[in-house]
Amino acid sequence: MNKKIVAFGELVWDIFQDGRKMGGAPVNLVYRVNTLGDQGFLVSRVGNDQDGAEALKMLDKLVITRDYVQIDPDYHTGTARVKVGSEGRPDYLIDGDLAFDRIALTPEMVSLAGTADCICFGTLVQRSGISGNTLKQLIAAAPGALKMLDLKLRKNCYTRQTVDDSLRMANVLRVKENELYLLKNLLGLFEYESRALAGELASEYHLDVVLVTRSKAGAFGVDSGGNYFEDKGYVIDLVDTVGSGVAFSAGFLHLYLEEKDPEAALRFGNAAGALTAETHGATIPISKKQITELIRTGKRRG
Repeated sequence: MNKKIVAFGELVWDIFQDGRKMGGAPVNLVYRVNTLGDQGFLVSRVGNDQDGAEALKMLDKLVITRDYVQIDPDYHTGTARVKVGSEGRPDYLIDGDLAFDRIALTPEMVSLAGTADCICFGTLVQRSGISGNTLKQLIAAAPGALKMLDLKLRKNCYTRQTVDDSLRMANVLRVKENELYLLKNLLGLFEYESRALAGELASEYHLDVVLVTRSKAGAFGVDSGGNYFEDKGYVIDLVDTVGSGVAFSAGFLHLYLEEKDPEAALRFGNAAGALTAETHGATIPISKKQITELIRTGKRRG
């Protein structure tokens, strides 16, 4: 049975050296969960400008409903300048005071949240009090939904309070391994090793599952009972990692919401992320069949 997954947050144009692609983690997540057979809904805001008009057309092309994408009369559609490093890792520079910073709560949005199986969010969209407050009200309107924090600590776009509040709203956390150590310093955590830090986060914030993605080294998870599970990942032809973390999250949710098996869900998500890293950008089609085939026959690391 397909699940209803609501992604709240930024819609931006990612500006690469060789062109631009529409992005933002919530957009990419909705695209991926739709391709896996679930129902994804994007809650965001664009400007009343050319970039906004083109974004809405692109949503139509990607078969993402625009019903919950607002149009701001004064603030511009978001853009992010992307620099991809030698190992395919992207770095983002995002302007302030953009349309996605001003998402307003609506009755339709509250109704959507009340029927959702999962609400997924990050910290970037909370840098403004307007969108941040809207998210908190949306979370409150969805007591039965799983809340997933897909953490991405963009430069100058988060605070300790934002991160702490986000963790307290979440049931599941997905974080890059290198950002675990940013969290250690930011939140005053005590542990020093990745697995122990993940366990400390799960305990401190009462999280059901903490998922840690490790780029080439795969991913691991720790659940609320202290159980540890990991997937070493695959040998792939790396193009770039843009969207691979979000693909991991989409794959994880696809299995976890249905089966409540975090280990199997992590394995499926890791394969989805690996296949995305073999493409340029975050919205190249990848089928569920390709994912399961990689799990079955792919060359493993380690």
